[in-house]
Amino acid sequence: MSPNRELLRPRLSWQPTRYLHHMERATILSSLAASGTDTAPQRLTELAAELDIPAADLLVVAGHPVPAELLPPERDARVMRQFAYRVSYCDHSQLAALEAFVRSLPRVAAPGPFVQPAWPYPRPAETRFAAVLGGLIRNRGFGIRDLPFMGLSLSTLYGMVWRWEPSPHRRQQLSAVAGPLGWTLPDLFAVADEPYSEELRPMLHCHHLGRVFAAAVPLTTAQLIETAEEADRLSVREDHGVWQPVSQGFAEECPDFP
Repeated sequence: MSPNRELLRPRLSWQPTRYLHHMERATILSSLAASGTDTAPQRLTELAAELDIPAADLLVVAGHPVPAELLPPERDARVMRQFAYRVSYCDHSQLAALEAFVRSLPRVAAPGPFVQPAWPYPRPAETRFAAVLGGLIRNRGFGIRDLPFMGLSLSTLYGMVWRWEPSPHRRQQLSAVAGPLGWTLPDLFAVADEPYSEELRPMLHCHHLGRVFAAAVPLTTAQLIETAEEADRLSVREDHGVWQPVSQGFAEECPDFP
């Protein structure tokens, strides 16, 4: 059995994968990104719980389809944009409280038949990692324009979900998108097969913001409005009316980085 396949075997109860050294996590994730179609969806779901990564995300990384029950219901795009923008004004303690608030909300059945979330770009992905990035965005029900400002232009983001290839800017781009997706830098760099350095930092948003977005996947439009109002209450955000500045971002205060 190859070393990579050995890592994907069930682990003993006293060896939870979420506490593994990040190098071993990186090996698991890069292996799944390279050849995850050989791993059964049930094992991927178990592994996702051990890694503390959404099951839908690990299925995308491994090249498997995501079942409807793991995808968000159809939501109003304008509400999605407002939700993402207003949540970005919460600092880390407020994000923790907001995530708890989201998880406390009841799960409501969708009013109509399931509608597959749209792919975030009109053209299909032409490279493997572009497909992964587009799948991670779709798993949250976002379009490119719905995401909070990350320090990247819309044209750059569209290009990343179309044919994202290695380039001198790729590490900066990964550092920008990881946080809003709820992924840590080492984990997303491993999936992208990009060398990671501990000197790297998120650009504007760390993964604590993305954890709220991931927790909100099952929410309805009405619940997203309720959550955005709770975010405003926590952050005491100043209302700018029709004009909106860029998202706030508290990456520099992330407790994961000394």
